[in-house]
Amino acid sequence: MINKITSDIESVLRTIPDGATIMTSGFGTTGQPEALLEALIDIAPRELTIINNNASSGPNGLTKLFTAGLVKKLVCSFPKSVSSTVFPDLYRAGKIELELVPQGNLACRIQAAGAGLGAVFTPTAYGTKIAEGKETRTINGKNYVLEYPLHADFAFIYADKADRWGNLIYRKAARNFGPIMAKAATTTIVQVNDVVELGSLDPECIITPGIFVQHVVKVGDIK
Repeated sequence: MINKITSDIESVLRTIPDGATIMTSGFGTTGQPEALLEALIDIAPRELTIINNNASSGPNGLTKLFTAGLVKKLVCSFPKSVSSTVFPDLYRAGKIELELVPQGNLACRIQAAGAGLGAVFTPTAYGTKIAEGKETRTINGKNYVLEYPLHADFAFIYADKADRWGNLIYRKAARNFGPIMAKAATTTIVQVNDVVELGSLDPECIITPGIFVQHVVKVGDIK
């Protein structure tokens, strides 16, 4: 019987080694799997590379990983905002690396990994510092930059509901990067609000099929 629901998330997180690359969903705090991220602090894998839309917002979730000194590098689109204070200080102090990726390119590169593509040409960032040292090409009179897929060892994502097969549905804007990250990672771990009976999810509403999910944990089961 396939059952991807776990109440022992600690054992799952202990499989994450030092130096792992982790994608984490979220647009600011919306759709950020805060409980999963904070549970990782007790496991304390070091030298992590985090792929996220922004450098966290507020004091919880990803911010706590930065504060704990677990992150070596951040790949993101928005490294600074009014509520992002820890990362800028670490970056200025030379304690964390940053790869800045325009938001459209971030999504495109994650999608490319999930689709098994070797690389993609995108017009975004052509002629800017972000494109320096990268291959460029003119196609049908328009200039493009070659960008490579973003893969991850693990994806931490947030969903509203899941069944025991790992089929997922999301709630409104909390959907954001979750679906594409689930396809681009070797192992996807999902934090959900509710676990429902198999067959109770409308197939037309399932955004992420269970084939892309390895572990599901309900928020209340994360210690």
